[in-house]
Amino acid sequence: MAGKNKKIIRYRKPLNLNIGMLIFAAIFVYMVFSVYTYITKEKVQFYEVADGSIVEDKSYSGIILRNETTQYADSAGIINYYVREGKRASVNTCIYSIDESGAMTSFLEKQSEAGGALTDRDLLDVRKLLDTYTLSYTDETFDAVYDTRYTLEAMVMEYVNFNTLENQGEMVDQLGINFKQVTTPLSGVVSYSIDTYETLDSSRITEEMFDRSQYTKAITKAGQRVEAGTPIYKVITDDNWSVVFPLSEEDAVDFGSKGTLKVSFPGHDLKTNGIFSLITGGDGKAYGKLDFDKYMVQFVSDRYVDFKIETNTTEGLKIPISSVTTKNFYLVPVDFITKGGDGLEDGFNKEIYTESGTSVVFVPTTIYYSNDEYYYIECDKDQTIQAGDYLVKQDSAERFQVGITASLQGVYNINKGYTVFKQIEVLAQSDEFYTIKKNMSYGLSVYDHIVLNASLIEDEGVLIYQ
Repeated sequence: MAGKNKKIIRYRKPLNLNIGMLIFAAIFVYMVFSVYTYITKEKVQFYEVADGSIVEDKSYSGIILRNETTQYADSAGIINYYVREGKRASVNTCIYSIDESGAMTSFLEKQSEAGGALTDRDLLDVRKLLDTYTLSYTDETFDAVYDTRYTLEAMVMEYVNFNTLENQGEMVDQLGINFKQVTTPLSGVVSYSIDTYETLDSSRITEEMFDRSQYTKAITKAGQRVEAGTPIYKVITDDNWSVVFPLSEEDAVDFGSKGTLKVSFPGHDLKTNGIFSLITGGDGKAYGKLDFDKYMVQFVSDRYVDFKIETNTTEGLKIPISSVTTKNFYLVPVDFITKGGDGLEDGFNKEIYTESGTSVVFVPTTIYYSNDEYYYIECDKDQTIQAGDYLVKQDSAERFQVGITASLQGVYNINKGYTVFKQIEVLAQSDEFYTIKKNMSYGLSVYDHIVLNASLIEDEGVLIYQ
């Protein structure tokens, strides 16, 4: 029986769209879009207004003057130190020794190679030296790196030798090493940085002395051979010291009437007051002089110092620069203001026109700022007072047509959960912050919350979810 060709056609069921599925799909797409928008949209952050101040200062570079007495070697030989840089010594304290044969030097080298190490206190002093150099470094004073290097090398050598001599003194005696110990005839702070300015006084200061590229100082290292008459160290006999610096004509006028100035030393993380005076240098030019009676030890190895003088301090409220924006307002003469029927709301009498004629209605209005001449009111197409409207003075036929505008600087306050523009008056500015006037009638108060980045807000009334 012959097979029959059979053609089977599948029956396609009609597509039945369920309204519930459509609603679910729409809700799903909306949720995905909302989540994506929320994740990718830049978040509105807030800042809490606080009391603050901005300090204005000027930078200077000065020469340090102290009461210094230089001491010289009375014989030739290899030198080794007993007192560290910047330490205070009394009269007849052993400062260094002269080893004519070199036996002491060989002994110290062997002991240091055998484990002569720096103590924790020594390492702390080294770290302070490096921190000071790092904080005060500028490209213009790069040559100071060599002075710091020599000072650091001498410091480490002194500490190693000092620790060795302190711990191995009996062994030195047993070996019969012959060396000459030298004591100081003066009491004071010891420094091994020698330059030509130890006897310099303020009356001999000249402009050329502030050229650091011409400045040199000698530091005699422990273990180095010296000749008789070589300057070895100096003793700073008291804590009084001065800084002399060049003055412009403007500075001389600004500082001339002040007896005390607030001074900061960024390289030493130090702020203090200095007694100020105007002096005349050896070249006949005017210089400023700051006198101090403490902190001298922190600058014992320095001849030049960079510092800042505080010229002005502005107190007020501190806000970020990024929170500030500008907004336009209508100006209305101050004598047009009036009160509503309850006597509580401020507003203006607006002239309106109907089929029955002209009448006047009271319009409550938010005041954003005022001066002696005008009130600043909302300038928006959705407001009840628009450009071209006429306002009528209370108990008078005098009219004013709205249209004059002016802009104000301000921020968006979000205390109520939505943005409200608040006017500000900037008093001073730093790199990131403004100091603004406090206690303004329509301004900000301490602890108010404001939008950190005003560029994210288009206008008032935007809901903020904190």
